[in-house]
Amino acid sequence: VQLQASGGGWVQAGGSLGLSCAASGRIFSRSSVGWFRQAPGKEREFVAALSLGDGRTYYAYSIEGRFTISRDNAKNTVNLQMDSLIPEDTAVYYCAARTGGLTSVTHASIKKSYHSWGQGTLVTVSS
Repeated sequence: VQLQASGGGWVQAGGSLGLSCAASGRIFSRSSVGWFRQAPGKEREFVAALSLGDGRTYYAYSIEGRFTISRDNAKNTVNLQMDSLIPEDTAVYYCAARTGGLTSVTHASIKKSYHSWGQGTLVTVSS
């Protein structure tokens, strides 16, 4: 399974960007999907996830209320809309897929539970 993240770029603080995660095959119909990010010199961290089955969404506290994860079934993508961006959001953003549904933010944030990862797309937010 291949995942491909796209949509990154440069934006000024307060601006918006939309990321998209595309997949080969119909993986999104049988997987939960998460977005993670990794800033320079830092560990990869959880951002948001969309659960298989009930479609519940989970967000890291640092971005809650500013980012929205959604699924576009027609395009077979999972998207991350990022609003009110701040310089601290600068990072490489990755999408990932895992089997099974999600039950909590803690559950969604376990990196090793995701079996497929995209290559990442860079988001730069300037002050």
